[in-house]
Amino acid sequence: MKQRTIAEPYRIKMIEPIKMTTREYREAKIREAGYNTFLLKSEDVYIDLLTDSGASAMSDWQWSGMFLGDEAYAGARNFFHLEKAVQEIYGFKHIVPTHQGRAAEHITSQIRIQRGQYVPMNMYFTTTREHAERAGGIFYDCIVDEAHDPASAHPFKGNVDLNKLQRLVDEKGANAIAYLSIAPCVNMAGGQPFSMANLREVAAWAKRYNLPIIFDATRAVENAYFIQQREEGYARKPVRAILREMMGYGEGCTMSSKKDNLVNIGGFLATNNEAFFVKAKEMVVVFEGLHTYGGLAGRDMEAIARGIYEMVDDAYIASRVRQVEYLGKRLQDAGIPIVIPIGGHAVFLDAKRFLPHIPQEQFPAQALAAALYVDSGVRAMERGIVSAGRDHTTGEHHKPKLELVRLTIPRRVYTNLHMDVVAESCQALYEEREKIKGLEIVYEPETLRFFQARFQEIGG
Repeated sequence: MKQRTIAEPYRIKMIEPIKMTTREYREAKIREAGYNTFLLKSEDVYIDLLTDSGASAMSDWQWSGMFLGDEAYAGARNFFHLEKAVQEIYGFKHIVPTHQGRAAEHITSQIRIQRGQYVPMNMYFTTTREHAERAGGIFYDCIVDEAHDPASAHPFKGNVDLNKLQRLVDEKGANAIAYLSIAPCVNMAGGQPFSMANLREVAAWAKRYNLPIIFDATRAVENAYFIQQREEGYARKPVRAILREMMGYGEGCTMSSKKDNLVNIGGFLATNNEAFFVKAKEMVVVFEGLHTYGGLAGRDMEAIARGIYEMVDDAYIASRVRQVEYLGKRLQDAGIPIVIPIGGHAVFLDAKRFLPHIPQEQFPAQALAAALYVDSGVRAMERGIVSAGRDHTTGEHHKPKLELVRLTIPRRVYTNLHMDVVAESCQALYEEREKIKGLEIVYEPETLRFFQARFQEIGG
């Protein structure tokens, strides 16, 4: 029997009009933006797939909670609502709110890393790596090799390679490692999950060497969903229970609430380590605000608390991932090269295979993202050599094996008709891909260059 259609588990109560533009208009705007989609104005974008960070549509329950914001400077009741939500859903005893996830990364790195120590990660993420290196840490990639192959169908490409971890300990010693930074649904690998079996093995290995695991829990719920769908023994378990088990293998987490937690701003650091919590409370006062608000209004903390409960609803998370899958399958059916398996928060175009005539030094993913905007007004983002940045010592480009364009789906925002527009635009570009030109940098900031760098077409 053919599987029947399952619609979104919500109704639309409010809309936001979108400005329609011409191709000529978009050509002018992308030149003004230096071929960097981050520098486009939102009002000039038709379908915004730049990021899922802070771009979710909040529910009526969340909006109503914002009217109950306690804006007291200290001890606001919304902090205690947030604390309770984190304790019940994530299982961590202590919480320090921050204005967003990278603030939690900064605090963690400054407290936990001694200069020269290694921070193993299952592939890097831009801000996580930057904060670790600013604290004097050394990034060490311990993800499985399959993660660097966009055509590999491995169901858990976010897994940690224990042999790589052991090699680091054998060569440098366990004391040379600050902690393990483990990300569920690895962004730079294409939104790829790790398995619970792998996490269990990593936790046992870490315990042997007395090394803590700190999750970048930004998209942990999506990882829990993939475990439910793909891993033996979890098909009948609710996502909420899987998430709680997952977090139980770590000492704490940093969180950008702008993703899983379904809000437009906010984040937190959570931990079961009392000493770490005390130091984090001290530092958040210096950089963010008092430890019971951490740079957030009371209404923001209330929205996060309610979003935490909403995010573990099985019907919601299934619908969220199915929409990403819908776009991915449309692209696959058209023969367009993407990262497989399809990820949890985005579909990633493989720019190396899409534009084989453009060498990596000419930024093919950046060029493809710009071309997509010109063709249809769809804003995506580069995840390749530009995002990887430069080696701080040599000044040479980091050259990742993956050169990707991320089509990131905001939560509860677009319909599948919007996904059809995106798919048709990608197909049109693929049919005339030889016309897309490489780029050269005309301006480049020293850190996190992908946010602000400017480009021009080769020979332009």
